[in-house]
Amino acid sequence: MNKFLLKYFYENIISVCLLFISFSINAQQVGFDEDSLIERNAAPKLVSRQFGFTEGPAVDKYGNIFFTDQPNNKIWKYSINGNLSVFLNHAGRSNGLYFDKKGNIISCADEHDQLWLITKQKKIKVLIKNYKNHLLNGPNDLWVDAKGGTYFTDPYYQRSYWKRTHADLKKENVYYLPNNKKEPVIIDSDLMKPNGIAGSADGKTLYVSDIQAGKIYTYTILKNGNLINKKIFINQGADGITLDEKGNLYLCGNGITVYDSTGKKIAFIPINEKWTANLCFGGKNKNLLFITASEAIYILQMRVKGIE
Repeated sequence: MNKFLLKYFYENIISVCLLFISFSINAQQVGFDEDSLIERNAAPKLVSRQFGFTEGPAVDKYGNIFFTDQPNNKIWKYSINGNLSVFLNHAGRSNGLYFDKKGNIISCADEHDQLWLITKQKKIKVLIKNYKNHLLNGPNDLWVDAKGGTYFTDPYYQRSYWKRTHADLKKENVYYLPNNKKEPVIIDSDLMKPNGIAGSADGKTLYVSDIQAGKIYTYTILKNGNLINKKIFINQGADGITLDEKGNLYLCGNGITVYDSTGKKIAFIPINEKWTANLCFGGKNKNLLFITASEAIYILQMRVKGIE
């Protein structure tokens, strides 16, 4: 090999190496996974983009995922076989959803600022109509504990389908509705705008996002449902949140950010949509991450499972 070819060879090798390093750095800035959460070579896969705004995914005991299209007032089902179908029309402008142990959907139905129970037969029972004769702000997200009690957040977001233009309540609270009770209790009234909420696998810790303050709080859950030991877990707000079997916390907003149980950031999953609103684990093995993002829904194959 003459000197000219040797020089050309080494210059190109160096260029390729620099390009690879640059790509790796940029890739880590927009998406990385330090803890092998995501299945190798997997990426968020678009399932459908036909909705007004998707929210509130929840998984039943079989792995089927139900989610809401709030502007179009529907609850959809994404089956374990990958089929999409409308589960319920006129769904009370449902936002957050969660399944109780009996297979009923508990829904944050903010058309009239209520909490609903929806049976498998699509029969609707209003669990909460108001709080001390005042309209709730607009139940947003929820988590149901092992005893059947429901924790839910109640921020105020003005809706186009409301006649009112201001809140009945002075504060945006987090509530707990004990099983078989009709009156919720305020468990935190000191958040700016509570939003996403999730409980740990052992039922001992509650996570709540204050999206306006830019913080995630943790609480210790007592046997009676009350909360103590409120702490800042991380200084980042979120829309919807969920946990996996390792105790990692997933935050929605600008894509998905994942923190381990110590509060260390271990992954970022970019979603090419205007906003990533919520997520849950589902599928036959509960290792399919289902993502609601603006007008679209996505799935991502994971190496970890959810706890719902």
